[in-house]
Amino acid sequence: MAVAPPSYCFVAFPPRAKDGLVVFGKNSARPRDEVQEVVYFSAADHEPESKVECTYISIDQVPRTHAIVISRPAWLWGAEMGANEHGVCIANEAINAREPAAETEALLGMDLVRLGLERGTTAKEALDVIVALLEEHGQGGNYYEDAHACHSFQSAYLIVDHEEAWVLETVGKYWAAEQITEGVKCICNQLSLTTKIDAEHPELRSYAQSQGWWTGEDEFNFSEVFSPADDHLDCCAGKDSLEKKEESITVQTMIDVLRDKASGVCMDSESFLTTASVVSVLPQNRSLPCIHYFTGTPDPSRSIFKPFIFVDDVKLVPKAQSPCFGDDDPAKKEPRFQEKPDRRHELYKAHQWARAVIESDQEQGRKLRKTMLELERQGLEAMEEILTGSDPLDPTEVGDLFYDCVDTEIKFFK
Repeated sequence: MAVAPPSYCFVAFPPRAKDGLVVFGKNSARPRDEVQEVVYFSAADHEPESKVECTYISIDQVPRTHAIVISRPAWLWGAEMGANEHGVCIANEAINAREPAAETEALLGMDLVRLGLERGTTAKEALDVIVALLEEHGQGGNYYEDAHACHSFQSAYLIVDHEEAWVLETVGKYWAAEQITEGVKCICNQLSLTTKIDAEHPELRSYAQSQGWWTGEDEFNFSEVFSPADDHLDCCAGKDSLEKKEESITVQTMIDVLRDKASGVCMDSESFLTTASVVSVLPQNRSLPCIHYFTGTPDPSRSIFKPFIFVDDVKLVPKAQSPCFGDDDPAKKEPRFQEKPDRRHELYKAHQWARAVIESDQEQGRKLRKTMLELERQGLEAMEEILTGSDPLDPTEVGDLFYDCVDTEIKFFK
């Protein structure tokens, strides 16, 4: 069974989170050399009976899709994490379960992240979208751009809006979900739901019984029933690092947790690296905008979190988008992945130089990192003013916010 990369995602609700804000964060651990891009798609109307081409399969399109911003491995259609214009955020975790994931190409967990964002106006609506599509199309296929082996996984999701979060864990088409409305919650690459289940697949328990995994007499504990026998739950590294924070949780707290290599939350091993990160702030006061901070680059401890706000006229950011190979993309042709094109975008290339400096030259690296953090701090302070100021948001001022931040970062590295 393929090893699931240890990614972490978090949510904190008021009063643990500061100032009536819901704070969401995710580190995406993926193969070390994989490039993630940050892409915005505007809301769109679609023709009746039209199809949408996901990573491996096509499915029926809906009449209207919401505006979304996502961070995704550049070779696939879906997303590791992202947000939509209604303040819904979703992150995905690859997990191993007692039942091996299907290698047959179907929807990837990452496709379901994007579909949930495009079709759900609340966290619960997005959950309903994901489980309905799971029932109809199933999940399966290679999670990595790798011609030599199929790495397939089951999926878990953290789905968050202004009011609540849902932890959704899936095994094939079967699933269970827990609603969260307070405190902090962390999920990683293992099943975490136990006996508190607020929604589930109607045949979940009978399926577990038919497999001989549950007697039907003991209390039903989802992760005990469906986890692999050798799985020792040690997801708490991430949970502890957030729960131990005595102060109110802010954007900065979440960024600090995502940068923590000592706890393992920030992955940097021979095989895996945190290839991209996101932190989102969802104010419970609906008159305030949601703010989403993306790195678009690997290793959050050496990256700048850059803000994005949904407005009607968002300026696209080609410099954070990978080259498009169209129908010639080796990920789209069968047999797949026969070659690996260079998917690095301009921001990624500029950041590669910065990472090399930080790793090789102590003095210059220290200065560079200090300046990077200063750039980030300016962005955080400007966003703080938007959330605490009395002036209404001017959409024309923030339409090119992410564009300007990426541009400034690239110029600075040059």
